[in-house]
Amino acid sequence: MEHPTQGYEPESTPPTEPVEKPGTYVPPWTEQSGLDYTIAAPTPPTQLEPERQTIAYLPIGIVAFLSAIVGTLFTIGLLSALGYIEADPTAVSSVPVTTAVATTTPPTTVLAAADTDPAIVEAVWAKVNPSVVTVHVGTDTDIIGSGSGVAIGDGYIATNHHVIEGTEVTRIILQDGTTYIAEVVGSDAYTDLAVLKVTAAGLVPVQIGDAEDLSIGQVTIAVGNPLGQSGGSSLTVGVLSALSRRVDIDDDTTLFGMLQTDAPITNGSSGGALVDDEGRLIGITSAIGLSEAGAEGIGYAIPVNLVQRVTDEIIETGEVRHAFLGIRGRDAIEDGADGAEIPAGAEIEGVDPADGAAGRAGIVGGDVIVSIEGIEIRTMNELVIQLRLYRVGETIDLQIQRDGDSETVSVTLDERPEDL
Repeated sequence: MEHPTQGYEPESTPPTEPVEKPGTYVPPWTEQSGLDYTIAAPTPPTQLEPERQTIAYLPIGIVAFLSAIVGTLFTIGLLSALGYIEADPTAVSSVPVTTAVATTTPPTTVLAAADTDPAIVEAVWAKVNPSVVTVHVGTDTDIIGSGSGVAIGDGYIATNHHVIEGTEVTRIILQDGTTYIAEVVGSDAYTDLAVLKVTAAGLVPVQIGDAEDLSIGQVTIAVGNPLGQSGGSSLTVGVLSALSRRVDIDDDTTLFGMLQTDAPITNGSSGGALVDDEGRLIGITSAIGLSEAGAEGIGYAIPVNLVQRVTDEIIETGEVRHAFLGIRGRDAIEDGADGAEIPAGAEIEGVDPADGAAGRAGIVGGDVIVSIEGIEIRTMNELVIQLRLYRVGETIDLQIQRDGDSETVSVTLDERPEDL
């Protein structure tokens, strides 16, 4: 599978026009392999897979010009937890974020929101920059792509699955240019997350935040290495635009619970850090939104709570097993007094398999799930978002509505079948 990428080509060969289909999500990650400039139609990896991109040496003036265009065209950062949830045809589509390796060393970019105190931005940069690395992938003799990564402790680095999928050699580059060969500990296509391991001096773990404490409008700061430029990461500033976004990569690939920001995110930023105004990690940048008009200033990041859940399991076991409830469902709707339709939970249409987690707990068709472990559930999307935070074998309490009565049932979660 291939994903749109972005890079550079010789001055004598002008870049081709983008062919991303309207309303798509793109991975901000790029490849380099030769001297062409290519943007392919979006297709996702087992969630997201970046297409490798090419770059070439260009005069500094042209590089700066193309970089400005690139920064405008690509902004944003991307998966599926339950295979039976039907994609919403009205949803905006997207593409994973990618990066091409640049050949110049432009100064670090700082783009701050108008009402953001520059002193805060500078302090965040000083705190977060040592935790963000550039990730190069390819072979021993040919670097074919570049993304970003975030140090999470004990030599472990979180990045996107689509950045490292299918690569033979992975290297990480610190801010001072020091390069290390990195081991791929594990990777998960369904959440587009991966973990690398290096033995590197000077690798500072990022401070972990909490996605449950976020609010719309708060300052968000993205730190990554767009375009794989030499000279280290760059920083952009925006606000948190939305929570719990559903991002449909294609008919089979959906990311749930994504954070949306307008902090500019560009190719090569895949796997970078989205932090709050205290420099605490709140997400891993993964996709950008495109429409007929091009980039829309919409970036997506995987929320840090899910990042922790998945990376912890990868570090412990080398893989991720996904929890499975075993139901078919739809949004429950109540009629308001004024005639409005009000989301009222996740209505069970059927239990499948009959002896699965839900079936064993006594859940039946017609039941409506209204909370998980005390967290309100109003839609099927919210049910999926919450379920992804739990591991196979965990027992959770669901509050359900049945024939007008409320009751609590305990469910021990199964493992998601591979064929879903």
